[in-house]
Amino acid sequence: MKRALFAATILFLLGAPCLSATIEGLDVVTATGPHHYQVEIANDEATRERGLMMRENMAPDHGMLFEFPSREPVTFWMKDTLLPLDLLFIDIDGTVRRVVEGAKPMSETLIPSGVPVTGVLELNAGQAATMQLKPGDKVEFPFFLH
Repeated sequence: MKRALFAATILFLLGAPCLSATIEGLDVVTATGPHHYQVEIANDEATRERGLMMRENMAPDHGMLFEFPSREPVTFWMKDTLLPLDLLFIDIDGTVRRVVEGAKPMSETLIPSGVPVTGVLELNAGQAATMQLKPGDKVEFPFFLH
């Protein structure tokens, strides 16, 4: 038991995904086609607060989807986040409303959605440019009504 606890602690400190995190497939559909990602789901207050803090790396095809219980404006920051990230602010129907590219690691600058949303997808910085993502593109995932 002590060995398992020690191993879990080391994985957490090294920035590995939370052992109890739900990971699911998600598609971002742009003019260049569908782009598939494996995303950790942050759908409660604790996982949303923790987010991707203290992670030192993340696979290029991975991310984190923050699901909110109601449609409203949200604000993010990068405090204690070591990775540069692209943030996609997503409406209830999966429509991308705002894209923030290359959010600066460890910054306390607030990043507002600007409009009411129900989800935010965090991807490695550069992913938005690679898929030519823009507002109006779609995120396909069961959480979003279609």
